[in-house]
Amino acid sequence: MTENFRDLDPALIERFAAIVGHKYALRDQQDIAPYLMERRGLWHGRTSLVLRPGSVEEVSRIMRLATETGTPVVPQSGNTGLVGAQVPDTSGHEIILSLSRLNRIREIDVLSNTVTVEAGVILQTLQEAADAADRLFPLSLAAQGSCQIGGNLSSNAGGTGVLAYGNARELCLGVEVVLPTGEVFDDLRKLKKDNTGYDLKNLFVGAEGTLGVITAAVLKLFPKPKGREVAFVGLSSPEAALSLFGMAMDRAGAALTAFELIGKRPYDYTLAHAQGVTRPLVEDWPWYVLMQISSGRSAEDARGLIEEVLSAGLEQDIVGDAVIAASLAQGEAFWNFREVLPEAQKPEGASIKHDISVPIASIPQFIEKAAGAVASVSPGARVVCFGHMGDGNLHYNISRPVDGDDEAFLDLYHAMNKAVHDVVRGFHGSISAEHGIGQLKRDELIATAPPMAIDLMRRVKAAFDPAGIMNPGKVI
Repeated sequence: MTENFRDLDPALIERFAAIVGHKYALRDQQDIAPYLMERRGLWHGRTSLVLRPGSVEEVSRIMRLATETGTPVVPQSGNTGLVGAQVPDTSGHEIILSLSRLNRIREIDVLSNTVTVEAGVILQTLQEAADAADRLFPLSLAAQGSCQIGGNLSSNAGGTGVLAYGNARELCLGVEVVLPTGEVFDDLRKLKKDNTGYDLKNLFVGAEGTLGVITAAVLKLFPKPKGREVAFVGLSSPEAALSLFGMAMDRAGAALTAFELIGKRPYDYTLAHAQGVTRPLVEDWPWYVLMQISSGRSAEDARGLIEEVLSAGLEQDIVGDAVIAASLAQGEAFWNFREVLPEAQKPEGASIKHDISVPIASIPQFIEKAAGAVASVSPGARVVCFGHMGDGNLHYNISRPVDGDDEAFLDLYHAMNKAVHDVVRGFHGSISAEHGIGQLKRDELIATAPPMAIDLMRRVKAAFDPAGIMNPGKVI
């Protein structure tokens, strides 16, 4: 137990536990442990209590009591976030509010192309339910087997489908939110057009649990594509990848549903360290693209489009080599190769990660300039660049030099962040494209965002959470 850790008052714990029932009020530290550390192990918090409510009414009662007693609350969904927003501090004064028992799909409306879903529903469960209703829910993340909808919305999750379908905010039509006071804001509407005042739902989507607790949402569904083709492409440079992207957009338009850029280093790491992957292309290339085209008309249409794009790329010497998946299984294998990239970096030692976005046309220039910035901080550090080129979002990660020391490299964290993020800002980009701010980027956001933006965010926070009990210390 750390010196600054103090148990919550036992009488207060009993009051909170009575709301959800003792079975769903976790107090044993062994039971609590999985809720206290995020997946990369960067933050480890402390708490005496994890509450697992089973209804919106219970969430409301918890928040009323929290406001009454000044007890800070940290909402948590699947605990897959990468910026520490879901982890309590080390004081022991905060309680964790787990949404995992709010896991009902309340309604699938095929005619409206909407689904009403509770915050604790696992993303993959929602994808499968939509598929069973002959619909598509396009949000797709590496953590989809464990991440939950409440966290997806609170972090405004992105993923591989943003190019065609948008991020979580664009997929959300309405929300149900419990405010810090315990009041319930019910805005579960299916409307695609609604100009009745401020768009309040978007204050909560992306707020990382700092303004209220999202308990349910109405989300968009889409007709399932009748044809889907996936290709793995080898190219000489990011400039070639950008040219291929422009060509694919011109020829396929909205049918281009994914365009992922992969550098040779993460490609090689995946072949070396990931289980069950196979080499997509026979020869090695400096850069690769994973491209998907989906057709609402037919499988033949999708095949014709992707062949047209790749043929033009080969004729113009933009594409070096390419393979179109010959089966559904091979297409899934291509996607699995992409999804395991982040984990394949771990065996290479300590890494410093960046989740950035720049205008799509600036990606080649960014990659060139950022490489110089990295070398200036740590000569020999290895750039591991991959990401969603189609929407301008790159995961620009840096592995320590081959013979470097992990601890010494991690001591360069702030210097490396500053060097890379200075390049990002030079292109009018974002230092957080899809992972959020949380604890990881809070101080940098405050230091570098326009003062007026920070002031407005603080005003919004004070208006919704004047007592400061909603996920304190996160975002702002």
